[in-house]
Amino acid sequence: MKDVLEYTNYRQYIADYYAEKKAKSAFTWQEFTRAAGFSSPVHLKYASEGRLNLSDAAAKRVAQAMHLVDFEQDYFCEMVKLDNAKTDAEKKAAFNKMIAIADAHKAKILEGDSFRYFESWKNPVLRELAPSMPGAKPLALARACRPEITAAEVTESLNFLIKADLLKKDKDGNYARTETGITTGPMDVTPVAVRSMHRQMGEFALEAIEGVPQNERHFSGLTLGITREAYAEIVQKIAEFRKEIIAIATRNTETEEVYRLNVQFFPMTNKSINKKG
Repeated sequence: MKDVLEYTNYRQYIADYYAEKKAKSAFTWQEFTRAAGFSSPVHLKYASEGRLNLSDAAAKRVAQAMHLVDFEQDYFCEMVKLDNAKTDAEKKAAFNKMIAIADAHKAKILEGDSFRYFESWKNPVLRELAPSMPGAKPLALARACRPEITAAEVTESLNFLIKADLLKKDKDGNYARTETGITTGPMDVTPVAVRSMHRQMGEFALEAIEGVPQNERHFSGLTLGITREAYAEIVQKIAEFRKEIIAIATRNTETEEVYRLNVQFFPMTNKSINKKG
């Protein structure tokens, strides 16, 4: 069984813990649940299946029942808080604590790099910008960003990108992208950071309407009446279109400017909720 610090979902950890114990002994859900102080013999089974939730108070008892101690116990409790969180801010707070615990004990949360990457617009921008400015110092890179940021922010982002194997730096101080890719994937927390980035990029798009010359930016839009079937087909076309854009952008290894493409397709009515049954 994996170390608890390799998990981001407490339900999966409970299920894996039970499966391992069951494979080695006559361990039962009733025995497990009783050790955690629950009266219902199926409480933890249902929790592992997503049919019941653990409270923050119960999380520590469950952690103790699984013989987790010290930072492992704290980490498990943060996983429960993450699952119970109602807002993006609460989710980010819990996940950042999980990352901090893992970092302090030299462990790596697989989703951690993806979360950190998408949490700030600076990371994808600098990953594209730094290789296009050979020998540039952090201050020069900071001034090339729109909006302008500080040299300290550039340094922090570059250090993260190197650590995450998203950039590499040679002996002359030049940067190059690695083949490592970052995707949202089927993850629990990364979408929270992605939503944050979409908000940041949306704000920059609004500023670009007035702040960027018209011949250097393109804005267009459509308002359409569609069916759910058409929606699914359009989303698929957008996915194909994005692949075509990537192919065009990567055809030439040179970068003269870093651009952001926002593809937004969202409802402007609530008609679907008023359909007659």
